[in-house]
Formats: sequence, structure tokens, C-alpha cells
Amino acid sequence: MPVTVELLKRFPILQSLPDHELEQLALQSSLKNVSRRAVIVSGGTASDYLCFLFDGRLQGVDFTLDGREVGLYFVEPGDFCGELGLYDAQGQPESVIALAKSQVILIPATAVRVAIQSSQKMVESLFVRMATRVRQLSAQRALLGLSSTVARVCGQLWMMLEEQDKANRKEGIIAYPPTHQELGIMLNLSRETVTRVFQTLQTQEIVKRDGTSRLLILNETALRSLFEEGDG
Repeated sequence: MPVTVELLKRFPILQSLPDHELEQLALQSSLKNVSRRAVIVSGGTASDYLCFLFDGRLQGVDFTLDGREVGLYFVEPGDFCGELGLYDAQGQPESVIALAKSQVILIPATAVRVAIQSSQKMVESLFVRMATRVRQLSAQRALLGLSSTVARVCGQLWMMLEEQDKANRKEGIIAYPPTHQELGIMLNLSRETVTRVFQTLQTQEIVKRDGTSRLLILNETALRSLFEEGDG
């Protein structure tokens, strides 16, 4: 399927560009189907493309010295990754993998640089995106410093709830929540440990799963309290 202007307009960061510039980007872009666990961005390797997620789900991951995988952030449809390639030739420090079958649009970094030069809104969006990512990674690192497994899980859920769109945030819904395995990777916990914490939270009627697409936060006050109590 060819990349079209209409397809690129689905990505918020590109919506400020005029159609003639989007047409140029579309001509240089490619749509790629990737399988689960495929590596989209190789950490530490320079890449000539930015990756825009059209469908599916991606995750930024890094590895400890002993080879354990650590989850850093998720990439949802409409978002993108690999943007550090715009600023230098060193690439992303972390890798990005597909958590499910996904469709990504690859746009050459050189073409994006040209587009940036004519769009102040796009520059501002990139700055805001970078600041947001730094804050997310700092918060994620702080979570890993908690010895309480309950506090870690509740903190991760609270952060995810705060990142939801307005409608889901108002209703206390985390859309397409990560699996227990994915949460474990982010929090340096085993899947079994995350499952035990969820069982406790469900028994206390703090959270409730609604199929695989929604996690309902039934008691936000209790969830936040368990997080903020930390190791205290």
C-alpha cells in the first residue's frame, strides 16, 4: 500500500505541514509490515529513518550488563520513534521492538529535517516530545528505586493512567494495558510477581480488567496512595 498524504495526516506531529510538503514526504516514505518481536530500531546503531507507527504497538527496551531486558516506554499508533537520528549520527541508545504485528511508516531523516525547517509548530512539537520523554524516563528510573513491588506496579499504572487521553482519563480507563510480562520487563519484576500484585489489587477492588483492551481503575485514591507510600 503506498503512503499517501491522508495517511501522514493521521500523525499529529505532521499535521502542521502543508499538503505539498506532505506529498514530498509521502513519495519518500514506505509502509512496512513487521512481525511480533521484530526489531524496529537497533540501539546504538545510526538509522537514516524515523519510524511512525500506523497500527500495532512498539516498546523501547534496553539491556542490563547481564543481558536482562528492561522496558522503557511504549509507542502507540499515531506516535513515532527514532527521532534522535535527527540531531546526530549516533542513533537511539535504546532499541525499539514490536510487541504485536504492526504497520510502520519509515520516513527518511533527511526528508524530515527539510520539513522541520519550514514548520515552527513541528519544531515545538519535537521539543515538547523530547521533554516529555526525558520526564517519563526519569520517572521510570525512580520507580525502579522502590523496593516495594506493590508500589512499583501501582506507580506504573498511575503513570499510564495520567498519560491517557481526556476521555479515558476522566473515566479511569487505561486503554490497551500491557500484559503482566510487559509490566514485569518495565519494572524489573517477574511476570508471576506482577500477577500476584494484580490479584491483590483486584481483590481490594482497586482495579478490574475489562477484556484485553481496557483496565478499569476503580479506586484512584487507593492506587495513588499505594504508589506514594513507596517503601514507607
